[in-house]
Amino acid sequence: MTSDLTRKKCVPCEGGIPALNGEEIRTYQDRISSVWTVEEDHHLRARFSFRDFAQALSFTNQVGALAEVEGHHPDIYLSWGLVEIKLWTHAVDGLTENDFILAAKIDQL
Repeated sequence: MTSDLTRKKCVPCEGGIPALNGEEIRTYQDRISSVWTVEEDHHLRARFSFRDFAQALSFTNQVGALAEVEGHHPDIYLSWGLVEIKLWTHAVDGLTENDFILAAKIDQL
């Protein structure tokens, strides 16, 4: 799935803006793959399965490199054949466009 969000860049957020609300979240959610779920209108979560630990680790490293480039860092859980990613903007304690941008870019990995 290719999203117009992949052409955007995450922008630094230091708070002072409201988190996205329910309807805004749904609009953005339609622009990322269905692997992502919105939980409690607060964060995005996705689980990715792999054949083995090495593939899961490689994906984790790709996500980490992308997060560094974007300046927006998810929580990442790595296990044998599994990577779980949780995204939200800590500065606003909720979702912002940055979370959906990063999710769309992770979709491309």
